[in-house]
Amino acid sequence: MIVTRRLRRISLLVGAAVISLNTASAAPVSDTENKDTRTRKSGNANTSSKAPISGKSANDEVITVTGSRIANAHAKTPTPVSTLTLSDIQNQSPTNNLADLVNELPQFAGSTTPQNSRLALSGGTAGINALNLRNLGAVRSLVLLDGRRTAPSAITGIVDINTLPQQLVKRVDVVTGGASAQYGSDAVAGVTNFVLDKTYTGLKVNADSGVSTYGDGTNYATSVAGGFGFAHDRGHVLLSGDYAHQDGIYSVTRSWNENNNRIMANPAYAAGNGQPYYIVRGPAGTNNALPGGIINASVGPVANSLRGLYFGQGGSVNHYRYGSYSTSTTSLGGDYALADNGRNIGLSPGSDRKNLYGRVSYDVAPWMTLYAEGAYNESEYVYNAGPQYLTTVKLKGDNAYLMDALGPNALRGVSSATLGTTAHDMPYRRTDNRRNVQRYTFGGEGNFTMFGKRASWSAYAQYSATRTHEQIYNVMNTSRIANATDAVRAPAGNAAGIPAGTVACRSTLTSPGNGCSPIDWLGTGVMSASSIDYALGNPWRDEKFEEIVSGVNLSMTPFATWAGDVNVAVGGEYRDERVSGYVPTQYQSGWSVGNFLPTFGSYDVKEAYLETNVPLAKGLSFNGAVRGTDYSTSGYVTTWKIGAVWQPVPDILFRATRSRDIRAPNINELYQAGTSRTTSVLDPWTGNTDTVLETTTGNSQLKPEKADTTVVGSVITPRFAPGLSISVDWFHTRLKNAIQQFYSQDIIDQCYQGNQSFCSAFRPDPSGQRDLLFSASPFNFSQITTSGIDIDATYQFPVRRIFPKADGLFTLHGQASNYLSYVADSGLSPAIDTAGDITTGPPKWIYRFSASYDTSRFNVTAVARGISAGNYSNSYVQCTTSCPAYNAYFPTIDDNHVKGTFYFDMNFTYKLKYSNFGNMQVFLNVTNLANAGPVIVPESGLAADSTYSSLLGRTFRGGIRFELQ
Repeated sequence: MIVTRRLRRISLLVGAAVISLNTASAAPVSDTENKDTRTRKSGNANTSSKAPISGKSANDEVITVTGSRIANAHAKTPTPVSTLTLSDIQNQSPTNNLADLVNELPQFAGSTTPQNSRLALSGGTAGINALNLRNLGAVRSLVLLDGRRTAPSAITGIVDINTLPQQLVKRVDVVTGGASAQYGSDAVAGVTNFVLDKTYTGLKVNADSGVSTYGDGTNYATSVAGGFGFAHDRGHVLLSGDYAHQDGIYSVTRSWNENNNRIMANPAYAAGNGQPYYIVRGPAGTNNALPGGIINASVGPVANSLRGLYFGQGGSVNHYRYGSYSTSTTSLGGDYALADNGRNIGLSPGSDRKNLYGRVSYDVAPWMTLYAEGAYNESEYVYNAGPQYLTTVKLKGDNAYLMDALGPNALRGVSSATLGTTAHDMPYRRTDNRRNVQRYTFGGEGNFTMFGKRASWSAYAQYSATRTHEQIYNVMNTSRIANATDAVRAPAGNAAGIPAGTVACRSTLTSPGNGCSPIDWLGTGVMSASSIDYALGNPWRDEKFEEIVSGVNLSMTPFATWAGDVNVAVGGEYRDERVSGYVPTQYQSGWSVGNFLPTFGSYDVKEAYLETNVPLAKGLSFNGAVRGTDYSTSGYVTTWKIGAVWQPVPDILFRATRSRDIRAPNINELYQAGTSRTTSVLDPWTGNTDTVLETTTGNSQLKPEKADTTVVGSVITPRFAPGLSISVDWFHTRLKNAIQQFYSQDIIDQCYQGNQSFCSAFRPDPSGQRDLLFSASPFNFSQITTSGIDIDATYQFPVRRIFPKADGLFTLHGQASNYLSYVADSGLSPAIDTAGDITTGPPKWIYRFSASYDTSRFNVTAVARGISAGNYSNSYVQCTTSCPAYNAYFPTIDDNHVKGTFYFDMNFTYKLKYSNFGNMQVFLNVTNLANAGPVIVPESGLAADSTYSSLLGRTFRGGIRFELQ
């Protein structure tokens, strides 16, 4: 009965949206877009769409609104909205990728990019450009195309911005604040809406190419878009296509990667002596894994008698110099430089992407326009994931290669030796992620007269299918590695018929024909091609993610109060999502990383909403929304939003919102069949480092996350300074029952601390190949709380105000977000405020400033952007003397500071106009003009932050835009 009543409640709201439509034409209204008052309107003619096609008025289009479902150009919504115009996109975009420009806005923190997802070996997100508002996760930031959901690019539901028809985008609106009541699940942190120029008429062509100052990272792109009318301009066609290529950078040759600082245990530390537990020192490097291998331990009459022997070119035997100080993994000084130290890892992926988009619309009646859209995207991203990395290669005392290298005397009584290697002779691991995203939409929209006022309606149905092929090349097969490592001299008369004295796999002697080829780990230039072919493989997985979504919306003005019109919007949505996949049996287990399993699952959701805007007095209005949502997996949820706008005088506006938002678990969190990786954990019972196999799986019992968000702010537009606009907004979000994935180290630590729910997640490996097996699933018991301040200021004025004979427009625009706090609390360990933590949290400050001078002949735009200085980790307590007692959660360290970034970009555009023909622009973008380095972090591998930093250095991009009118 409860479910029946909930479905009835939804059906009533949906029914309200499909009232019989009045076929009378609506009275014309202003074409002004309903945007937040903080949004600036550039005076550049290029910022507006082309003139409507003949016979149609732009007033006949359904008004596109972001931050509200109410299509009223005069209604002021309390939700902050920031906008990138077409002028911004053309004059400030640092690459041929729109996502890179959007991610420069301070509201975005921790977004997924090809630069920082290059090591996502088996997660399915490598290469994706997914937006992350407020650092709350890309899965909590909803991406819309013309106010509608668009095709996801992964089974997590995130959208790759590269799949959108970027050359037709006329603006990007960013809603900062919960918007689930208006737009549905996933809008916890906000909404990013990409608005297309659907009435574009003409032809435009873009071609550009770029390169870094070091001569690498070459890229080029071309795009074509056009629109035309037909049937006496009752119909309109839009077409676009683009192709973009970027060369990969598969090694790190930048000087900043030679920082070589490491965090090391302090040898001077003793309990109570006031010394920090950790120190940051350099030059240092990894000492337990070298390109040709190094012996870290041996078992025999004299334990570890072979420790420090390492192997060079051709198998040469050398003694490692551990330097002035060393730990079990790191050496300060000495032979630290022998390690790879992140030089042989990819800096930037190689990529190719293709987009096709088409739209046709037709006015079947004065109040109805029907349309159909189709989009196709194909992309491939290739990465160098770095060398193989093994620290526990166990060589038995009778290993043939070990005997040859050291001789029987050195090995007398030695039963085994443990080797660490980055396997210089083996090819580097490489990822190849391919995606095919298709989307087909059919719908209608229009305006009509209802209750004597203009009303707007829209309805659509959409099908999308995303097919992915994830492949990891040159992955070690654990059982084959074990067989090939156990190399011995074949005895005479062996069953395999191998000549006596030949080096062979021990397993082949007892199982002839098993194909094993012995592997020589000792040195560089020593491995045989047959042993490499035997030990490595190329696991892959195919997945198909399908989404069906349909929606109907109606915006109307049913009545008015003494203070003005009351606006109401109602609507409903249905969504069905499902995933299927295929993995060959041979790639489902037994590999060091990958071990893909196919995922199968589905769910559907029914939603209905109501939104209203009610004027209460002159300058004061109320905005509220409520949405009922019924999930097939987790039941019914209600979301809501209330807000108010008060403008006592034209110069200042106050606004405030409070919302309850949700995010339902996605297909991946619910049904992930599992991917596995071999990793290591520190066993708190023994203090030993154990090798473990960790398999991540979904949890079908997950419930929706719930968030409460408050935003309070004001907008100042002083009449004494025309063109000046300043907005300041304070935000606070508390996310409860957050879905969080726990991994091996957390699981074993929590079990050790007495949390029994974690103890069942691991067990001994019955095969003996590893110490433990772990199963990791997500759960609803985390909480995330964040708060901060957004500042946005624009000053725009005609240059003739200063120089009477000069033309053009000058625009100053500054944006900054200050994170006051960001706390992710799993409830299993002390909560840490990570605001300013460069590794896990958002920076304290993210800022972006631009200055643009635009005339009819040219444009010059300068951009300054960056983040503030912070800590390597907020869990560390920085001190040099009188340090507090050791705390495992808050260890002390002598240097926890990392510098911020400051990058300066320039854009130059020269405009040419040809009478009765068209326009052409020639442009040059220089990104990171000063060639400033990235944020340096004291760790092995890549020594830089890859989320907020410029890893490539100074880059150049030049090209032309041509438009026929």
